[in-house]
Amino acid sequence: MLLRIDDLHVHYKSYWYVNQVLNGVWLRMDEGERIGIVGETGSGKTTLLKTILRILPQNSSIPRGTIKYREIDILKASEAELSKVRRSEIGMIFQDPMAALNPVFKIKDQLYDVIKYKFLADGSNPSKAVLHEHALGVLESVSLPDPERVLESFPFQLSGGMRQRVMIAMALLSAGKLLLADEPTTNIDVTLQDQILRLIDKLVKQRGLSTILVSHALGMVRQMTDRAYVLYAGDIMEEARTGELLDHPKHPYTDLLVSSAPKISSRRIGEGIRGKLPDYRSPPAGCRFAPRCPYAMDKCHKVKPKRTALNAEHVVACHLYE
Repeated sequence: MLLRIDDLHVHYKSYWYVNQVLNGVWLRMDEGERIGIVGETGSGKTTLLKTILRILPQNSSIPRGTIKYREIDILKASEAELSKVRRSEIGMIFQDPMAALNPVFKIKDQLYDVIKYKFLADGSNPSKAVLHEHALGVLESVSLPDPERVLESFPFQLSGGMRQRVMIAMALLSAGKLLLADEPTTNIDVTLQDQILRLIDKLVKQRGLSTILVSHALGMVRQMTDRAYVLYAGDIMEEARTGELLDHPKHPYTDLLVSSAPKISSRRIGEGIRGKLPDYRSPPAGCRFAPRCPYAMDKCHKVKPKRTALNAEHVVACHLYE
């Protein structure tokens, strides 16, 4: 098994309050697998990816849980072990390329730093010529036109699609085994989204990478993943093969999420899901979706549902199936 997450809790401290964001998340991933994570904005998807790399902000805490990457316990690993993982094992495409790239440094300076960091794993110190050659090669691999000009540019001089390709290039430098993609088409013109997705899909297959894709776009998740997890307010609601999950959702939240997705064949606009995410400062004691669920029972408001296996590949956390 490549990655295993059990009972993961993540909190953020804010002034007098503690925001209980992740609430016992679990996840399994085999080598070479492609996994999707779907859910509303604010459900904790980005927090989950950042916890895997242990790059959470200083006001965060992890009161409980385990993350096992191969034989490494990520939450107990030393800085040396984490550095090795970040250099050559796991890479991440961040959600907003303009925020992830430093606006006051040229692209070449930022790429050189990533390449140097990777070379440090072997104890070598590459020359500027070697750095330049590697930087050009990785930009060419993501189909960026005129890579020499891109290297000499500042982030604000590039289009959104070009910045996103630079972010993909940086992530691929570190992703020897696992690629984390956090909304890779956010803030990109819709005409470029398909190009970016096809590029990521091609590079993942070429390199034999395992992938965790976070997205709101259910069509993208169907096309690019083997299995999918539904995350709502820090809780995993359902897990199944992607096609099975989207075609035959079992959890009420998954069903409403799929029904709300816009469809080309439909003339109606989806109504969406009534209500809003719970306040993380004082979340519901039972199922966090209970206040919005059309099937909620008294038990749902008091007791957190356990995982129920409907078959070997379909798991749902809902009192309706216990």
